[in-house]
Amino acid sequence: MRFCPRCGSLMMLRIIEGKRKWVCPSCGFSEDAQQLSSSTTNVLRHEIRHNEKERIVVISQDKKPEALPKTRAICPRCGYQEAYYWVVQTRRADEPPTRFFKCVRCGYVWREYD
Repeated sequence: MRFCPRCGSLMMLRIIEGKRKWVCPSCGFSEDAQQLSSSTTNVLRHEIRHNEKERIVVISQDKKPEALPKTRAICPRCGYQEAYYWVVQTRRADEPPTRFFKCVRCGYVWREYD
């Protein structure tokens, strides 16, 4: 990482005319990467790989609601006492997931937080 000496923005490492240069996207300042000491020109890259259990599962819109599990829940719109449900991690990982419900009778969708 390198910060622009003019404006303090994070500079990007680019290859311009065959030379490696640090370029500031905010003010346009640039300098050759070779002029800097080797400790400031290191680029750290880390690829995150997920196994099948860690992958995000998205429920398709064309999936029939009958394939979802049912539970006893009172619909706020019609008062029916049965709903389909699913759970999604909508906030940070250290917070509980959000439970979504869909009324079996009227199709109204609502959510509950812990």
